[in-house]
Amino acid sequence: MCDSGPSRVERTRTAFCTGSPGFSCSAAATLTDAVVDITQGKKVDVVYDPIGRVSFEASLNCLRPRGLLVSFGMASGAPAPVEISTLNAKGSLFLTRPSLAAHTATPEEYQQRAKDVLQAIDAGIIQPNVGRRYPLADAARAHADLYRGGLPGAVVLVP
Repeated sequence: MCDSGPSRVERTRTAFCTGSPGFSCSAAATLTDAVVDITQGKKVDVVYDPIGRVSFEASLNCLRPRGLLVSFGMASGAPAPVEISTLNAKGSLFLTRPSLAAHTATPEEYQQRAKDVLQAIDAGIIQPNVGRRYPLADAARAHADLYRGGLPGAVVLVP
């Protein structure tokens, strides 16, 4: 799911082209209604929320009972704190806020995870989506473009 914005059409196309079995691209204010409509009232098992503050509540409201919200982004700022009773009231929901640091706590773990990712790329399991390349000398422009938003895929600085 994604928030609305200038790259909304591109993100929707990318989601479908990469085989996403379910995807909704709506403004946070209408996201829950769109998901309820698409799923005929059943809602979804999992929501991956890369946006943060503006979409967090809507993401919670899209979950079926015992659903999982993976809140991993803060494009709009960090989500507000959640009362634990809210998770119960909405159907015994699960919530996680993963971080790279927690999953790469030691140099060995970091190296193993990097190796796993590179092997998955070599095997074609992961297909990186490089949206734009910038010469290293244009790093300031790359940052400005990222801040403005609307760039599809990863941004890569090339030496």
